[in-house]
Amino acid sequence: MAFWAVTGASGHIGANMVRLLLERGETARAVVHRNTAALDGLTVERVFADVRDGESLLSAFRGADIVVNLAARISIARAAGLEVNPVNVGGTENVVWACKQCGVPRLVHFSSIHAMAESPDGAATDENSPLVGDDRAAAYDRSKARGELLVLEAMRSGLDAVILAPTAVVGPYDYAPSHFGKVLLSLARSRKPMLVDGGFDWVDVRDVVDAAFRAATFSNLSSKYILGGHWHSVMDVSRMASALTGIPASSFAAPRHVARLCGSFTEAVCGLIGRQPLFTACAVDALGQHRRVSHQRASNELGYSPRPLEETLADTYHWFRENGFLPGGGEALRE
Repeated sequence: MAFWAVTGASGHIGANMVRLLLERGETARAVVHRNTAALDGLTVERVFADVRDGESLLSAFRGADIVVNLAARISIARAAGLEVNPVNVGGTENVVWACKQCGVPRLVHFSSIHAMAESPDGAATDENSPLVGDDRAAAYDRSKARGELLVLEAMRSGLDAVILAPTAVVGPYDYAPSHFGKVLLSLARSRKPMLVDGGFDWVDVRDVVDAAFRAATFSNLSSKYILGGHWHSVMDVSRMASALTGIPASSFAAPRHVARLCGSFTEAVCGLIGRQPLFTACAVDALGQHRRVSHQRASNELGYSPRPLEETLADTYHWFRENGFLPGGGEALRE
């Protein structure tokens, strides 16, 4: 049994990670910034810290056998460097520093598929694919790539670390809710968001945290694993949601060039009224990327086997219903 410290413990992946550790009898310390709603009802030690302040992490990491770094700022805006860099880059640098200061035996750092550049020849994205280096790439993508480079540099100087790069994460315990969680809720409330001609590789959050546990405890020194799932189009997801909710699915998906113009307009309007848009031009671009993703290394070395998206969506809608995210308790959902 190990002693784990989890940054970003109140986020979507963090909430699932902490629950998995407790279910397996591990000792966990939840490192949180402000909101702790995702941890309500759990018997877990909580330490308030800010990854942007390295000194605050020392007490959070002291005595830990494994640190899981899930603290991140996600943005679907292309120009969001001031928002994402302090956490995704500066925060990662502080986590690495604090791990060294505290003598933490192993760091599990969460990167992202978005940190990786696509192969120009159309080959599947895998652990050998280069990181994003184009200044025209989205700020979030560049920030995650820079954070990963910091961990790689520390690994070369002796830090025992594992890097995980999940694709689009979906699943229960989505308290915020996440960006895609909001899309699922909109589909269940008959508010049809614009569907786009594109798709993504979707992965269940429970498969991701199970792989993280295995990587932390069983993987070789200084490994990296892509944690992918299954590619489905946005229309596929809409039809699956319709089958679960009984809400008719849209029969039209806008071409990406049209959706991109709409996304730019929506982002500008939402910026003026202080709301977060459901989609932006940057998000539309992402739906045309990483069509082919290989998780073969994780399957071979960790026994990783992602479940079907249909099962994930059913469990996610059930969780949303049980936790009051749908009007009237979500009785419109089909069992």
